[in-house]
Amino acid sequence: MSFQSAHLSDALVEPTKHFVDSIFPAALGTLGQLVKIPGIAWDSFDAQELERSASAVKAELDALDFFDFVEIRRAPKPSGEMGAPAVIARRAGKANAPHVLLYAHHDVQPPGDEGLWNTKPFEATLVGERLFGRGASDDKAGIITHLYSLKALVALAEEVNIGVSVFIEGEEEAGSESFQNFLHENKADLEADLIVVADSGNWSTETPALTTSLRGMVSQVLTVRTLDHALHSGMFGGPLPDAMTAMIKLLSTLNDAEGSVAIKGLKSVAVAGPDFSDDEFRALAGLMPGVERIGTKSLTQQIWGEPAVTVIGIDAPTVALSSNTAQPSVSAKISLRLAPNQDPAEGLRVLQDHLREHVPFGAELILGATESGPGYLAKEGWAANLAREAFSACWPNKSVDIGIGGSIPFIAQFAELFPAAEIVVTGVEDPDSRAHSPNESQHLPTLGRAITAQALILLHGNQLVR
Repeated sequence: MSFQSAHLSDALVEPTKHFVDSIFPAALGTLGQLVKIPGIAWDSFDAQELERSASAVKAELDALDFFDFVEIRRAPKPSGEMGAPAVIARRAGKANAPHVLLYAHHDVQPPGDEGLWNTKPFEATLVGERLFGRGASDDKAGIITHLYSLKALVALAEEVNIGVSVFIEGEEEAGSESFQNFLHENKADLEADLIVVADSGNWSTETPALTTSLRGMVSQVLTVRTLDHALHSGMFGGPLPDAMTAMIKLLSTLNDAEGSVAIKGLKSVAVAGPDFSDDEFRALAGLMPGVERIGTKSLTQQIWGEPAVTVIGIDAPTVALSSNTAQPSVSAKISLRLAPNQDPAEGLRVLQDHLREHVPFGAELILGATESGPGYLAKEGWAANLAREAFSACWPNKSVDIGIGGSIPFIAQFAELFPAAEIVVTGVEDPDSRAHSPNESQHLPTLGRAITAQALILLHGNQLVR
């Protein structure tokens, strides 16, 4: 349901900033406690820690004494196995007021090689303006944003009119396999006029952002076979079309001479927003001296609005185990990012058509497992404009719109099930948060601003009527 929204009231800004400043030490303490729980939704990790993580989030929501109910729920994956524990809460609002759904996730990525961390991954460590620890930014800081913006709403609103649901997922980092079933089973408790997804990032620590586009993705495992058995590379080499040579030639057709994607039938969409220089990209990406970027369009256009293809794995003998042997078959996995407006089924079809057309030497091509996820293009509405004003009021610089080169398929699932809702994708990360990597951290001034901005959105929304 759309609401006619006036501009954000200046009278709300300073009291909200002051209140969030007063509760921020408590917010930091809660974040530190959540970071200590290694809730990882992968089968190879202790499932009890994931249960402990969900219980800790439930306890924090219960302590608000705000919701009609707070529960831990599960839904089945497509396989029938039950998914990870998620936390759901709901407070009914007045009939003519907006209902807001706040989303984040409590599961985290595995720590990886702990030798690459400067601090212990599951001990929250304060260094300067950053709190280090796995999940400190992605996405336990998102949970903190929801919790403490609700505290501000309760403290500063004369009367709470809006309805609020909270959904804290427990398997986002493991692929959200039960997500769609969870949405359908809990549709009545999750349905909202506005969905705030706190799982993205900002342009910088000084410039906030709304994420208005996400690329889709498909992946394809393929095998190239040229021989029915391995051969001595010296005895047969020369006329022999070995599988490794065939695979290298096939993969080389995915990009043209300038590095642009060369797969016919892929779409692009023009994107707006800030850009950055080649030097900034070099530093951010860690390009080695002398290595140049590929492609011909602006960096943000390439990363947000254009397709991108990456070979992310090859099954072949390692150098350490190699011998003078021509390989009969070689497998690879291709990851193809799609423009936000391209259907993944179409993207997969044109990728497969390209592979069939370009496989060399008459080699046998076997197409194996695939994965896919849709992109996302935000629709403009009252909430996006309100969010831009709230973010601009809290950061040193005005809010900008950004895209993300990666994919968050569940956002499209929200849009599909709740077509009337407006979705606003926000976040607490910045370019140096290092989510998924060693030394993940949360920039604390950014977290405080995110809490304040979301509190302003809730307080302003609390004054709206249909």
